[in-house]
Amino acid sequence: MTQQFYVSPEQLMKDRADFARKGIARGRSVVVLSCREGIALVAENPSPSLHKLGEIYDRIAFAAVGKYNEFESLRQAGVRYADVRGYSYDREDVTARGLASVYAQSLGAVFTAESKPFEVELAVAEVGLHPGQDHIYRLTFDGSIADETGFIVMGGQADAVVEALSGRWEAELDFAQVIRAAVDSLSYDAGTSGEPRARLDSATLEVAVLDRDPLAARGSARAFRRLPAAEVDVVLATDRTSS
Repeated sequence: MTQQFYVSPEQLMKDRADFARKGIARGRSVVVLSCREGIALVAENPSPSLHKLGEIYDRIAFAAVGKYNEFESLRQAGVRYADVRGYSYDREDVTARGLASVYAQSLGAVFTAESKPFEVELAVAEVGLHPGQDHIYRLTFDGSIADETGFIVMGGQADAVVEALSGRWEAELDFAQVIRAAVDSLSYDAGTSGEPRARLDSATLEVAVLDRDPLAARGSARAFRRLPAAEVDVVLATDRTSS
């Protein structure tokens, strides 16, 4: 009779965590930043249709790195959760904290019970009436959840991007300024050389924002707006012109 190979629970959890981290690190980084005008979301993503950034509800956005099919299924589940809760109770009852809690439970259950963990890292961002009311929740593959302040970087060589961004981000910057800072910092997501790549352009970027006051900005109650390539080019070109 064949004896089953024994693996301790500690080693099993460690192996799953290492597997998930390696999968996430193979992707390119995503940056979520709070600023004076709202929350900006910037990702290196050459695909025009397979989005890393998306809208969940009125003032809530979603960002992810890792395996597309896994985080897209989570995004869709989040949209259904928000729609049902907003319809059953009140639209104000749909919050980033509640959504993040649901995601944390799902990720934790998969990590402990399934044979393979999700190779994803998520951010759920909710824009407030002023920067002090912004919420950015970070969720890792094992269901851990953290309420972050200012900005977060997920995936790829995140430490290098964080180091490059730390000296440039300020809460009082506007959308154009934080987008340029994020794009410049993403150039450091380039492997182990430590040298930045050439600056990314609109063909390899996905950019979205959550407007703090969308009614005043564009006459809409929906805070989420995806920036088209032409607008991204203008934002990046403005920096070159002013310098």
